[in-house]
Amino acid sequence: MAGHSKWANIKHKKGKADAKKGKVFSRVAKEIISAVKVSGPDPKANPRLRLALQKARAANMPNDNVERNIKKASSDDQASYDEVTYELYGHGGVGIIVDAMTDNRNRLASEIRIATNKRGGSQAAQGAVSFNFDRRGVITISKDKAIEDELFLHASEAGAEDFDSTDEAFLVITEPTQLYQVKEEIEKLGFEADDAALVMIPKVTVDCDEETAKSNLALIEWLEEIEDVDEVFHNMSDEE
Repeated sequence: MAGHSKWANIKHKKGKADAKKGKVFSRVAKEIISAVKVSGPDPKANPRLRLALQKARAANMPNDNVERNIKKASSDDQASYDEVTYELYGHGGVGIIVDAMTDNRNRLASEIRIATNKRGGSQAAQGAVSFNFDRRGVITISKDKAIEDELFLHASEAGAEDFDSTDEAFLVITEPTQLYQVKEEIEKLGFEADDAALVMIPKVTVDCDEETAKSNLALIEWLEEIEDVDEVFHNMSDEE
């Protein structure tokens, strides 16, 4: 793995948006509904739903809310959520990828346009930005919950593709399709994961001066505030 700046980028996406409990609940609810619609309401047979339920518990979502969303997903009247990705050019040649889940594509498209009108940047053609990113699964485990050598060995045996760390956590990297499987395998061995998510890791980062970085962060933070937006990734090398 090439340096840790990309992990700072990944960490940033969890900042301001996750500070609002209402948005966290909304995102988890959509994940529950989407998981149930795709693979059914039985967590034992639906690994995606199992992960969504773990996120609900971590966010302290009341059980009544969880059960209500599972029932809603099983109803023919419940709208389906589409997973949508936008590719944007930020300031100074920075690439931005927006992952969203929405039941109204037109509303989301309008809100993305408003974001770029207010904070700069522009929409890019499909593939123009994403070619510079790799989509990977990343399982985060606090360093106080695991011994590095043991975790590395068991994660490799479970099918992990790579292994890295930040100051606070170990990172188990997987192929996107193997995220849930690897997470469950290492948890069976006693390693408690703090988070598991699909992320976009930049292959090449872009250096920005202070003013350009501030402009990009203002755009990213606006995008994170959009209700349907789940994650925002970028390849800016310095957020300071």
